[in-house]
Amino acid sequence: MEQQYTSIKDHYKFTREDTEVLLKLQPQMQALSEEFIDGFYDHIWGFGKTAQFLKNKKIIEHHRTKIKEWFVNLFCGKYDLAYFTYLYKIGEIHVKIGLPTHYVNSAFSFVRVFILKHIEDTFVEKQQHIREIRAVEKIIDMNLDVLTSSYREEELSKFLSMSRFEKSVLSNLKQFNSYVNFFLAGALALVAFFAIGLFVYDIYLLFFSDIGIEKGILTVLGSLLVLWAAVELIHEQINHLQGRGFAIGAFIMLAMAALIRKVLIYSLSPEKGNELLVVGAVIVGLAVAYWLVGMKKRTTIG
Repeated sequence: MEQQYTSIKDHYKFTREDTEVLLKLQPQMQALSEEFIDGFYDHIWGFGKTAQFLKNKKIIEHHRTKIKEWFVNLFCGKYDLAYFTYLYKIGEIHVKIGLPTHYVNSAFSFVRVFILKHIEDTFVEKQQHIREIRAVEKIIDMNLDVLTSSYREEELSKFLSMSRFEKSVLSNLKQFNSYVNFFLAGALALVAFFAIGLFVYDIYLLFFSDIGIEKGILTVLGSLLVLWAAVELIHEQINHLQGRGFAIGAFIMLAMAALIRKVLIYSLSPEKGNELLVVGAVIVGLAVAYWLVGMKKRTTIG
């Protein structure tokens, strides 16, 4: 383990000079610790779900003390095995409570900006200022590296704990899933192609049949709506292939577009009144489902 953390310092080219620079900054940062912790809490409460991890005043007070201690220790001037073990244990706690890595990265962004801003406000000599920035960037990056390594090791340990058969099944499922996703993208492209054909056909009927201008325009609008929904669905599938979440809302939107097209056509036929009510009720149900999916997505992001 000691060799591992020595290599981390080597990889970041963390030198004795960096250690001395950080140690000289400690009194200044110690004086800013209260301002830092207040700003830090303002930042993390903006995540929206922080209260799930800081559930009462006792936990919050303990957490504030530990975060302030960690902040001051950034400039302790002693970055040995004990220091990096201390960081690794913090990372293990984050993994244990299920804290998303996004929160960790965002919190470190605040730390970086806070420190660099105060260094910028107080610098006197340019070369010393450059050394301070360089040292601060290195120690923050090393801290983030060690903290997030706990997440990587957790994922690795889960994979290594699987049997050879389980690993084989998982690998094959992932490969099959990638094939299915590309097949789905091709199928959606085919749907969009037929939607274009439907749109062109409806325009043809509008000008070269006795469908009637009112019904013809509504039919064309309905086809255009289906085409727009299909294109939006292709866009969401491309995002999914690039590693983003699966957009079930886009599928709901396509179904709504198809039903709205029916409503536009049925609205001109008095004998279709009962069917129109049924389709309208289905559209309302899909709209509620789309709203719920959107609410869940916003809550997750928040």
